[in-house]
Amino acid sequence: MQEENRGSVENTTTPKTEVKANMQAKTESKPTESKPEVKTQEGTAKPVHNRNNNRRPNNRKPNPNQNRNANGDKPAGNKPNNNRNKNKNRHRRQPTPVDENLKAFVTKNQEAHKQRLNPHYKLDLNSKAKIRITPLGGLGEIGGNIMVMETDNEAILIDIGMSFPDETMHGVDILIPDFSYLREIKDKIVAVIITHAHEDHIGAMPYLYKEMQFPIYGTPLPLAMIGNKFDEHHIKEHRKHFNPIVKRQVYEIGNDFKIEWMHMTHSIIDSSTIAVTTDAGTLIHTGDFKIDYTPVDGYTADLHRLAYYGDKGVLCLLSDSTNSHNPTATGSELSVAPALDRIFSKAEGRILLSTFSSNIHRVQQAIQYGIKYGRKICVIGRSMERNIELAMQYDYVRFAKNIFVDPDEVAQLEDKEVLIVTTGSQGEANSALFRMSIGEHRHIKIKPSDLIVLSSRAIPGNEGSISAMLNHLQRAGASIAMSKDIHVSGHASMEEQKLMLRLVNPKFFLPIHGEYNHVMRHRETGMMCGVPERNILLMTDGEQIEIAPKYMRKVKTVKTGKTYIDNQNNHKIDDDIILDRQKLASDGVVMIVAEISEQNSKMLDKPKVTTFGIVPDRLDKAFAKEIEDVLEIFLTNIKPGLIDNSRALENDVRQVVRKHIFRKMKKYPLIVPHMLVH
Repeated sequence: MQEENRGSVENTTTPKTEVKANMQAKTESKPTESKPEVKTQEGTAKPVHNRNNNRRPNNRKPNPNQNRNANGDKPAGNKPNNNRNKNKNRHRRQPTPVDENLKAFVTKNQEAHKQRLNPHYKLDLNSKAKIRITPLGGLGEIGGNIMVMETDNEAILIDIGMSFPDETMHGVDILIPDFSYLREIKDKIVAVIITHAHEDHIGAMPYLYKEMQFPIYGTPLPLAMIGNKFDEHHIKEHRKHFNPIVKRQVYEIGNDFKIEWMHMTHSIIDSSTIAVTTDAGTLIHTGDFKIDYTPVDGYTADLHRLAYYGDKGVLCLLSDSTNSHNPTATGSELSVAPALDRIFSKAEGRILLSTFSSNIHRVQQAIQYGIKYGRKICVIGRSMERNIELAMQYDYVRFAKNIFVDPDEVAQLEDKEVLIVTTGSQGEANSALFRMSIGEHRHIKIKPSDLIVLSSRAIPGNEGSISAMLNHLQRAGASIAMSKDIHVSGHASMEEQKLMLRLVNPKFFLPIHGEYNHVMRHRETGMMCGVPERNILLMTDGEQIEIAPKYMRKVKTVKTGKTYIDNQNNHKIDDDIILDRQKLASDGVVMIVAEISEQNSKMLDKPKVTTFGIVPDRLDKAFAKEIEDVLEIFLTNIKPGLIDNSRALENDVRQVVRKHIFRKMKKYPLIVPHMLVH
């Protein structure tokens, strides 16, 4: 609009003689001079625009297609401006000459990258050897980790862990893997390889060794904790199978396996990643890991050794998937220290800190800050006491013994002089902290001045029990500290998983340790890091994977599952008992006792009917009458000869009563009939 206004002013207000004079001056001026100006009525100077250029401002380039016709051709009458073309050619940048020698080295470097990054060139593709991998636990779940690696002649087991039951497994304390496949290949197994000492990796060891025994290889702390389990189960003689190892040394195990332990950071000390070398190639099993650049003890992950194997050529990587959804790098264990310092400095009463008993470095830092602020340390909880004792016995941590006090001595100290380190961060019903919260602990009662520090995360499934414990603690008046800055995970996030993949640079990739959504997300990370989609498989428990230098494939499925354990007596619980308990909990039970005449197949008296979990007490008589009517109809139409077969008779009664209850209540209770024939 501004340009249009300017044009209208020039056309209507400028005298013709003045315009002619200006035009003449323009033709006589040099090409580099600026355009002439004209005076308007307002007395301001404005440039004269060329009408043939559509009043385009000086800073715009002319439209090259302006004078073309509809077909894109220039009119015949228009001659090209040769001077303008010459000026353009004069300023055009000439191409830089190519140095063929440099270009050849670009090609050579590209080939070097190809050789470095593609493990296909580092493997013996002429080898006919192969290895089979069978997870028996740890996939589709959190915990219960156990894996079989086998050649044609030998096999090794990597970790033998336990897991925890869900709310439907009534009376079950722990779950251990089904050892059926191990019984089949018992004669092939040459060793058990331990990566670290968490319960989900060693918790099932005593149950296996009660049945079959093999040499056990691992670092000192895991073997010491396994030894404690053997002592508890009264099989301490199996300690003779221990073979402690030195990290970075290669051990020949059997005839087919060469294994090296490499130090790895995790939420428990003395963890390892293992390299398993066979005729087929090298496999890297990470165990549980994170990359902590500033660990409490200063022993960082052995990234140099991982890079060595990656440069040498790795057939397959099996990597921890637990934290694969987290895009943020996992924090260092040292990052917890400032928050603990801040909390301890402000606390005026007793401090009760609860964390995982296996996290020795977390406990170590808490004790150090307790000492800093003049507190005595009281350790409560069997697993916590045992783990701290082991760590001190084997010089993983060092503390003077006079800083510790027994639980019965706490009452003699002032509140500001006490730090209680205890178990129970997951709200377990038998844990020390839970018993304190409900007032059932022998020595420690919660006070309003107490500060409860929960330095852990909630394991999936434990949220309800933790919430219940917190309610009890707050009713007792205690303050709760459970912020994110007093806990860090022990598992690798996405960025650390990428680092592992890039260091190892495997040809094949098997995500392990986690539910399906975890391994699926880890698969995507593997593809981002250059592993082809066809070279990644998502395993489930029981699937057997065969790997050779040229291929990876699923070959068969073996029997797997869980065995239920009652921790009170360390005995197995049969599957049918668990099913009965589930049925009792969800659908109830009906017990029927009836006397029947053998002569006429009629009831001699009213049946006695007892129910649990079916109907309220006030309706017991009405329900018993219903069952009596059902039995009368059944006996009226009884099959000939059935009265003489008590087992068949009770089975038929069970089916008839179950159908009646389902039609009326949509439940399948446990039916327990007793038919007494006289």
